Amino acid sequence: MKIYDVSATIYNGMAVYKNKEEKQPVYNTVQSGHVTETRIDMDCHTGTHVDAPLHMIPGGHTIETLPLENLVRDCKLIDLTHVEGAITANDLSDKDIQENDFVLFKTRNSMSEEFDFDFVFVGKCAAEHLAALNVAGVGVDGLGIERSQENHPTHKTLFEKGIIIIEGLRLKDVSEGCYFMMAAPLKLTGTDASPARIILLDADIK
Repeated sequence: MKIYDVSATIYNGMAVYKNKEEKQPVYNTVQSGHVTETRIDMDCHTGTHVDAPLHMIPGGHTIETLPLENLVRDCKLIDLTHVEGAITANDLSDKDIQENDFVLFKTRNSMSEEFDFDFVFVGKCAAEHLAALNVAGVGVDGLGIERSQENHPTHKTLFEKGIIIIEGLRLKDVSEGCYFMMAAPLKLTGTDASPARIILLDADIK
């Protein structure tokens, strides 16, 4: 059984959104005799994470409301490494995307560990296409699912249809195909997102 860890490593100096210093995780380790304890201060959107609707919809659902069975399930990884800029509905029109699919998009974002201000993102028309198909979730390898779109229409279009968003996947070593995904966010409550350790297993394990 092949296990793919598609999560970013969390450390001070890692890639964070727009390279903002205040988004860097901070570790504080204290040693007293033989006892070592570490405290971490970090954003809920650090590295690989799951967004909740509250992130973009005032009064929206929080992270603990997302059913775990919607995050531990089959998924389809789609190779879009040829795309530059925005992923469009046309880029997805010939892909095998069905109702209730959880789709992961592998782009050139996965080929670098540095933050790219021109990262590939899901454009508004692609989000509308996915919403019309009534997919269950969308995962991307950028630290944001969109950029340079006024009022964040991609987030809102997906959230309004109850579609889960995962950001910050690391998909360089994973080929297009079907997998079993385990994407469990931390068991936080009342937050707009949560870091997650996400792994993919070959779909034939079942």
